[in-house]
Amino acid sequence: LESAVKKLTWQPQGTEWADYYKDTNYSLNALHHKKQLICEFLDKINPKIIWDLGANVGMFSRIASDKGIQTISFDIDPAAVEKNYFECVRKGETNILPLLLDLTNPSPNIGWENQERMSLFERGPADTVFALALIHHLAISNNLPLNKIANLLSRVCNSLIIEFVPKRDSQVQRLLSTREDIFPDYIEQVFDF
Repeated sequence: LESAVKKLTWQPQGTEWADYYKDTNYSLNALHHKKQLICEFLDKINPKIIWDLGANVGMFSRIASDKGIQTISFDIDPAAVEKNYFECVRKGETNILPLLLDLTNPSPNIGWENQERMSLFERGPADTVFALALIHHLAISNNLPLNKIANLLSRVCNSLIIEFVPKRDSQVQRLLSTREDIFPDYIEQVFDF
């Protein structure tokens, strides 16, 4: 059985999130600037543990990991998580743990009487959470109000590094292209509140 399991391989194919940075609207300058800002924030807050929510293949998780910060790199896409894992193995990275997570349906308490293992959120709070280019997916793809998202994020971390992607962005427009825009409150003024 062990031999059979060791021979199993899965090559993640191109999925929306595993190949996100191949088809993105970020210019090289914008991506460099975003990385630089994250480095500066991390230097200011000096976290020990980071949860990167919606990490894709772990590009920003690696910024934290390179600073010696223990980073749990969550994503909903199995192919993105697998690519992240392979990259960790290839580079010998031990500070990143790529995990599969549907943030809209997270792990509950489980085990005998639901007391053996805590829910994901009870395992926090993390020192810092990255919510980079994530909010529009929660708000628009999953119909979650910004105040509900803010409430959750306030409970799972001590510090939050968050990015709001406005409706005019091409990635948000892609999400809205197949549905009615029923999100009048998805605006920067409400987000800033």
